[in-house]
Amino acid sequence: MKHMYDQEAGHFKTFNELLAKHRIRPTVMYPVWKVAATALGWSTAVMGREAAMACTEAVETEIGEHYNGQVRILLEWMKQMEEKGEEVGQEITDLVKNLRRIRDEELEHLDHAIEHDAKEAQPYGLLTSVIRGGCRAAIWISEKV
Repeated sequence: MKHMYDQEAGHFKTFNELLAKHRIRPTVMYPVWKVAATALGWSTAVMGREAAMACTEAVETEIGEHYNGQVRILLEWMKQMEEKGEEVGQEITDLVKNLRRIRDEELEHLDHAIEHDAKEAQPYGLLTSVIRGGCRAAIWISEKV
């Protein structure tokens, strides 16, 4: 768990540095998401180890899909730039590399959750469906505000 926590702290640091570097305002929803994530983590932990692992599985599944979508968009931009004869800069190349690394680390967390009995949680289907839906909603809202 410490390894996963350290990776998540590194992801947070990376994205905060990118936001500051490019003068991008983070979502105004961050304080809400922080409270929601804490409540979700504690509530599934109280339900038991399997529920906590099911929560991790659900969250990391959605996050992995989100990162895949971002990487696809950036790769398409890079392809279009190359087709126009434009140079693809190191910054966008590094961004794709970082997103892939972070995505892969998130998917390691997903694998860890499955290996540690996520699917044994009761009620697994309902729990993961609700959490995945909440994650999709949070991503959608964050992209808007």
